[in-house]
Amino acid sequence: MMGLREAERRVAASGPERCALCDRPLGVRTEWHHVVPRSEGGTQTAPLHPICHRAIHAAADNATLARLGDLAALKTLPAITRFLKWIAHKPADFHAPTRRAR
Repeated sequence: MMGLREAERRVAASGPERCALCDRPLGVRTEWHHVVPRSEGGTQTAPLHPICHRAIHAAADNATLARLGDLAALKTLPAITRFLKWIAHKPADFHAPTRRAR
């Protein structure tokens, strides 16, 4: 059986093609997000743009991520829905400061 890190290395070598959150093509940098935080027992990871990864952590704490359990549920959060509309037509390597919800 292949371990998690080995699976990530194989995907990284072939290069995942699309961001698991926004579905835009991935750029030069790819970050791996634990769908359920490791501190909450999660092991599954998903490839993301750095800006998408930061948007997730700005919108939800670890307890919320663990409760939601997957990216489909995460996309229903109002902050993520707004972010996805905003980021939809940006280039793959687009970067901007990420602000936490007030």
